[in-house]
Amino acid sequence: MNTARVALVTGAASGIGRATALALARDGLAVMIADVQDASDSVAAVHADGGQAAAIRADVRHDAAAMVAAAVQAFGRLDVLVNNAGVFYPIDMLTAAFEEWRRAVDIMYFGAFHCAQAAARAMVAQGQGGRIINISSVNAFLGAPLSSHYNSAKGAIDQLTRCLAVELAPHHILVNGVAPGFVETPMALVNGVNEHETEEFRAFYVARRRIPLARPAEPDEIADVVAFLAGPRCRYITGHTIVVDGGLSATF
Repeated sequence: MNTARVALVTGAASGIGRATALALARDGLAVMIADVQDASDSVAAVHADGGQAAAIRADVRHDAAAMVAAAVQAFGRLDVLVNNAGVFYPIDMLTAAFEEWRRAVDIMYFGAFHCAQAAARAMVAQGQGGRIINISSVNAFLGAPLSSHYNSAKGAIDQLTRCLAVELAPHHILVNGVAPGFVETPMALVNGVNEHETEEFRAFYVARRRIPLARPAEPDEIADVVAFLAGPRCRYITGHTIVVDGGLSATF
């Protein structure tokens, strides 16, 4: 099947990835939805919204080439990659096994690199440019307890964004990032508790307006920024990470 433009979104079974797949489909892109989990619900949501989508069950650590090939096979080309796959689990750096720390970096940083490399190769072969959008985090430039693995990986993603933007510019591939703050996704659940519903969050981030907008973001508010970076109105932005945090980082 040939279509106008095609996107591959990783980690798109839920949360920001699912919202991004829906947003891109509404903009007329066919979407290959990739996740280690079953993503049939995300595909069904895109179809119900009148869009085109297919899914592949894949791991960004090992299956980057297969994901890109699936997108090209299903829709005839690849124009946009959204590196969204991520994990979070608290780690005490004094007691954690290296394998626990490395797993997060393998998924979020090396997974993003593998997917970017495979997607860029396909885009260069097509000769019509493309977009790579990496989902980062405000944690990329913050220190936090129990988060050295996550924050380090996100910081590395920001640097990867800058370097790939420079290296791929001659091929007309724009590379940018989006750094959310708190977002209502399954990742907000830590040990079965939604951190946005705790008294600490409400007192510090809402009542005291550490987040000036006094609430976490909805996934579609992040997806809308991704869709802009993937779309025709973004033509001269590359190498930047756009912070979407309700003003959180302005209060530091």
